[in-house]
Amino acid sequence: MLEEFEKHSDIILTGGSGLFIDALCFGLDNIPASKETREILNDELQLKGIQHLQEELKNLDPEYFNQCDINNSRRVIRALEVIRLTGNKYSILRKHEIKPRPFECVFFVIDLEREKLYDLINRRVDSMIHNGLVEEARSVENMRNLTTLRTVGYQELFDYFDNKLKLDEAIDLIKRNSRRYAKRQLTWFQRYKNATWINFSNLQKMRDQIIEKLSESDDQCKM
Repeated sequence: MLEEFEKHSDIILTGGSGLFIDALCFGLDNIPASKETREILNDELQLKGIQHLQEELKNLDPEYFNQCDINNSRRVIRALEVIRLTGNKYSILRKHEIKPRPFECVFFVIDLEREKLYDLINRRVDSMIHNGLVEEARSVENMRNLTTLRTVGYQELFDYFDNKLKLDEAIDLIKRNSRRYAKRQLTWFQRYKNATWINFSNLQKMRDQIIEKLSESDDQCKM
């Protein structure tokens, strides 16, 4: 990352999870880890399912449960790993202490009315199904234990392949879980008190707003 600043004065990062953005811009808390505990939790995931781990997290750390993507098994397992290892809530140990960074971060969040956002998500899922998501999931079913496949979209279809769900039920769950993930992302980004929220419109208008804000930021830095 730092090498890129030798070539460019400004770098644009788009997308990514809230945790990834925090890690890059603020650094991560020094929280203990245990490979042994994580392996036990992964075994429980395979034997009892994600719902079992979700329920444990909800009981032990409702604060983190309400803010994390509970359908992301890696996130759930990491939280439970820390809780079992330390006896403390994961949400308490996550202090969000800002680490020094040799660059300035300016945040922008594209905002869209919740009803319109959810409608776009629903239509996007329908489009993904139409364009072969089921077949894609089937092609990687033998690798379903990989962390990268424990995500919304694949997990519901894997349950469909296991006859735990009907196809229409799996599609409905993908939509619901995607909407919940979007809601959690918006909640996460509200923590960025200095973020500029841009109302969704046409690309040119949003681009102009971002450039104008960046120009203001540059001017302030020169003062």
